[in-house]
Amino acid sequence: METNRQKKIGSVLQNDLVDILQGEVRKNGLTNLIISVSKVIVTTDLGVARVYLSVFPQDRAAEILAAVKSNMPLIKHDLSQRVKLQLRKVPNLSFYIDDSLDYIEKIDNALSAKENPIENRDLLEKRKKS
Repeated sequence: METNRQKKIGSVLQNDLVDILQGEVRKNGLTNLIISVSKVIVTTDLGVARVYLSVFPQDRAAEILAAVKSNMPLIKHDLSQRVKLQLRKVPNLSFYIDDSLDYIEKIDNALSAKENPIENRDLLEKRKKS
């Protein structure tokens, strides 16, 4: 269960990360790419922030995730400049692709088909709890 402080810090980080990432997309002239930060989960010690990215088109998600991870020091520096009045220390960032929309779409497709995923659990792949 997240505390209010974790939620507030996650929200601040999320808003600033959206600005940073979308600014980089615009600066590099990638017009047919959308990156959004779907959620930020901060650990209880406020040392690590798990950042979940949604990328459209989805087939470029792995490429974008690799680019974001390789530029993490620059992103963290830019983030620290933005939140320096709100946070003393910026948490370490770890980036993940948010696949929840794809998972929901697979559930919808499975439910609209003739076979029932509740009766035949092999229709949907297992997900790790995050």
